[in-house]
Amino acid sequence: MLPRTLLTGPSLADAAHLGHVEQGREWPLLVWAPGPGVRMVSSAVLGGGIGERQWVVNAQVPPGYARLDPVAHLRDLASGAGLEGVGVGLMTAASVADRRHAVDGGAQALVTAGIGVRGWAAAPGAGAVVAPRPGTINIIVSLPVPLTDAALVNALATATATEAKVQALVELGADASGTPTDAVCVAAPSPCGGAAESFAGPRSLWGARLARAVHAATRAACAELLPAPVAPH
Repeated sequence: MLPRTLLTGPSLADAAHLGHVEQGREWPLLVWAPGPGVRMVSSAVLGGGIGERQWVVNAQVPPGYARLDPVAHLRDLASGAGLEGVGVGLMTAASVADRRHAVDGGAQALVTAGIGVRGWAAAPGAGAVVAPRPGTINIIVSLPVPLTDAALVNALATATATEAKVQALVELGADASGTPTDAVCVAAPSPCGGAAESFAGPRSLWGARLARAVHAATRAACAELLPAPVAPH
């Protein structure tokens, strides 16, 4: 088992690389613990929605992960890493050791990626309600300024489904908008009696910085997973 010494700080670069055991084998576990005074919005299975959160874990699990209790599993992993309070838990079968970190004007993004199963969001055929599965492209974003609830949601959209992630994939020739189980978490300081940013779209100050950081980290994380695009003749 890897040492349980956490690097706690506001920077996503402080995320600690720990480990956990699943099916008799050691798997990586990324832990970011900025501490109290942080609000997050997330699509994660553990700690999703909007609220005060103290940590984020991104757990790599075996391919074909079949447990039906991912929330309980993530809570156990967080507890085993010495984390307390409420946090966000992400899962992926992709390598979390191969994380990519990018910074733009104070906005930070940390991305882990696996894109073996990918496609376009608006695909033909019926969807299905299934037990939550490990995500494939997991994005964690940190901003140094408080955001309103609306701006947090705006930042989530800027970071993933409609903006920077898709731009990076298309530029790499992925012919996809993502994978079916991508997850995202956006963190910002809690407002403390002062003003909060009302906008985080891609043409706002902080939204633009967020988008560039996510784009750079996603492109770096996915570049080696795809063949180089063929230049037109």
